[in-house]
Amino acid sequence: MADLAPIETIADELVTLRDFWRYAITRFSAENLSFGHGTSTATDDAAFLILDSLDLPIDTLDPFLDARLTRPERLMLAERIHQRITTRKPSAYLTGRSYIQGIRFKVDERVIVPRSYIGEILFSEYGGEDESLYLPDRFAVESVVDICTGSGCLAIIAAGFFPNAEIDAVDLSPDALEVAKINVADHDLEGRVELYQGDLFEPLGKKKYDLIITNPPYVDQEEMAVLPEEYQREPAMALDGGPDGLDIVRRILREAPRHLNPGGGLMCEIGTGREIIEEEYPDLDFFWLDTAESEGEVFWITAEALGVGEKKRKK
Repeated sequence: MADLAPIETIADELVTLRDFWRYAITRFSAENLSFGHGTSTATDDAAFLILDSLDLPIDTLDPFLDARLTRPERLMLAERIHQRITTRKPSAYLTGRSYIQGIRFKVDERVIVPRSYIGEILFSEYGGEDESLYLPDRFAVESVVDICTGSGCLAIIAAGFFPNAEIDAVDLSPDALEVAKINVADHDLEGRVELYQGDLFEPLGKKKYDLIITNPPYVDQEEMAVLPEEYQREPAMALDGGPDGLDIVRRILREAPRHLNPGGGLMCEIGTGREIIEEEYPDLDFFWLDTAESEGEVFWITAEALGVGEKKRKK
């Protein structure tokens, strides 16, 4: 790693937002930082870190590029750029905030940085005027559970799309649930989102739901061993899915039928394990949901296909 100029020197020499953006891009690229926590390039990561640190809209650079920054602002940005390089922490940990489809969530190192494709799918399927072709009528859904909720982001998003539903959210980590509690309060959802600490469905007893959503740990053992430093800053238990990454997914498939109402279903993000899952469960009728940045990493399966009521088999 190259020597970095003193923070005070950087704050003295750089004046505008454009100056800091250019400097951060150069340094992030030179230091070979890794991305993937809401941004995918040095350019985008630098923009996020600077705009969110200044409490500006994270997708709007142009009006602010040539704004002159105060010295306290310059010192803060110089410090955070320095921290991003020297600690390799994701930028979201440095600003304390992350976003899914523009919705802001508090984050820190007690939880994984939110980045689920399920959020994008919910917005694409329920954000327009037409009903979803495969997901339940959002006004008919009365109960939703988010398994492996982490920061609570998917539970909170679900509360917005299913106005008549009570939402439960479960995580094994008490630390993660402390962060989720903050986010539930910030979004004024204490009366609708109930948090549970425990292992998958265990703390829910015999409760059943119209919809189960889950973004469980699914990184395999080989990939865990070579994770970039940025990913190593996140809780390992939020990433580690066992030898092939699918240990927890298998448990969810096994346990979900006992917690689904007829007519409901399960939406689950599994990463790149589609071939393994389809080979192991040839009789299950998975419907794979693609997004702008993913293909075959999230499946939808109905309660009936999982054996709730009359089981539907592949033809």
